[in-house]
Amino acid sequence: MKTLQNIIDEHGFDRMLSRLAHEILERNLGLDNLAIIGLRTRGEFVAQRLASKLEKIEGTLPELGVLDVTLYRDDVRQHLRTPEVRATDIAFDITDKNVVLVDDVLFTGRTVRSALNALVDLGRARTIQLVALVDRGHREVPIRADFIGKNIPTSRGQEVRVHLKEVDGHDGIDLVSIED
Repeated sequence: MKTLQNIIDEHGFDRMLSRLAHEILERNLGLDNLAIIGLRTRGEFVAQRLASKLEKIEGTLPELGVLDVTLYRDDVRQHLRTPEVRATDIAFDITDKNVVLVDDVLFTGRTVRSALNALVDLGRARTIQLVALVDRGHREVPIRADFIGKNIPTSRGQEVRVHLKEVDGHDGIDLVSIED
C-alpha cells in the first residue's frame, strides 16, 4: 500500500524558487561571471526557471546550460541494458565561472559526484555551487548542497516526487511512503 503526502503545492513551489534565486544572487553578489547548469532531466527545467527568476530580478539572463551525466555514473556497468545518453548543452566556457549546478532531489550524492566529474572535463570553474530543490538525506558520498529548497528527512521506504509543469503538467512535491 502506498500513502501520498503533498509537501509543497504549486504556490509554495514558486515561492521556493524565488527564495532560491535571491539566495543565489546574495551569495554571488549578482550575476557577473555566473552560469546556471541543470542536470538532465528535471534539474534542467528547474535551472531554466531559476534563470528566468534571476533575469526578472537583475534584468539580465545568466548563461544557461544542461549537463547529462549518464556516462559519468559509477553504476552504468551494473545495469544490463544500454543507458540512454542525452546531449550535454553548454555553449560557453565554464573556466573561471561561478557555476551553479541545479538538481531536483539530493539523495545519495552519486549523481552530483558524477556531475562534478563531468564539469571538470569541461573546464576549471572558479566555484561550483549546488542547488537542490529537496534534500532527503541518505548520503553515500560526502556531498552537501549550498542552496536547498526544502529538507525532507526520509526513510529508505519513502520516495520524494518532484512534479514540474514541463513534465507533469503541474508543480509540487510529494512524499510517497511504501508500506508492506
